[in-house]
Amino acid sequence: MSTPIKVYSFPLSGHAHRVELFASIAGINHQVINVDLPNGEHKQPAFLKLNPAGQVPVIEDGEVIISDSNAILVYLAKKYAPNFYSEDAQTVAEIQRFLTLAAGELAFGPAAARLITVFGAPFDPEFTQMISDRVLGKLESHLADKDWLVGDKPSIADIAIYSYTAHAPEGNVSLDPYPNVRRLLSNIESLQGVVAMPTTKAGLLA
Repeated sequence: MSTPIKVYSFPLSGHAHRVELFASIAGINHQVINVDLPNGEHKQPAFLKLNPAGQVPVIEDGEVIISDSNAILVYLAKKYAPNFYSEDAQTVAEIQRFLTLAAGELAFGPAAARLITVFGAPFDPEFTQMISDRVLGKLESHLADKDWLVGDKPSIADIAIYSYTAHAPEGNVSLDPYPNVRRLLSNIESLQGVVAMPTTKAGLLA
């Protein structure tokens, strides 16, 4: 068996969870190493050697070290799980569009709304709700006649949007108005190997 990829993570990070989720669904041999963010382990020299930005997730694949969750998804898919990516230029462009959405509107909407309630982040709840409504509306319309975001099978596009969308209610962002989005989440959750991201009720912040 190959040496497992080290995934430096934090249980309540949606960015880290999307990497764990993909590695598990794709059957990639990996080892999760939880970084003690509350006590500042991510700002210590040992971790900063892995990622000078001091953020999770980071993966260590032999001599290769990669940070940024979406960059990690692309790397893992290209190297270990090509069925979740593509060699077709148009399909790659479509996947990239949703990776950008995950890093942009999803991060400033549902993810930021959750940061307010879970971590006490000093963001504007009305602004995050507005962005959340906009991005979820886009996803809802796009999924009107689709089971997956790109093509007819799951891709890293679906993985990239899953964690923070599924946990949007933790930030007081309701998914009730978005049945197509909820259907996509259920489709992802039906995949073999899916792993859940803990909710705050798990007591991880106690």
